[in-house]
Amino acid sequence: MLGSATLFANLKAADLDAAVDFYGGKLGLELVYDGEIMPGYREILFDAGGGIVCLEQGATTSGEQTLVSFAVDDVEGTVASLRENGVAFEDYDLPSLKTENGVATIGSLKAAWFKDPSGNLLAVISSVEAMKAAGSD
Repeated sequence: MLGSATLFANLKAADLDAAVDFYGGKLGLELVYDGEIMPGYREILFDAGGGIVCLEQGATTSGEQTLVSFAVDDVEGTVASLRENGVAFEDYDLPSLKTENGVATIGSLKAAWFKDPSGNLLAVISSVEAMKAAGSD
């Protein structure tokens, strides 16, 4: 029923102007809307490959759960490009999860985590096609 729906990821941002700089400038997402849907209530929408990242004014509630993941064909290359834009990646050294140069490999999935200016935890992950290709090696 929802197979053709556009996915919206709704995030809170303590500073919407800093969020615009981060999502547009550092991540390279296309700004598609910046305005008031309801009077006095600013929302910012970014296109993310057909999905939408929607930012609303407010305090964040998470820094431990991944709220948005961007699926890409080349995680390491994307991480390198984002680092060049000033994005800092999280490092983990846990019994079940270890990153090397910011990237974790879990079976055929590769993933790297970073936070936006409000502390929302985001990820770059392998696309389904990249996972399938890695699984067939």
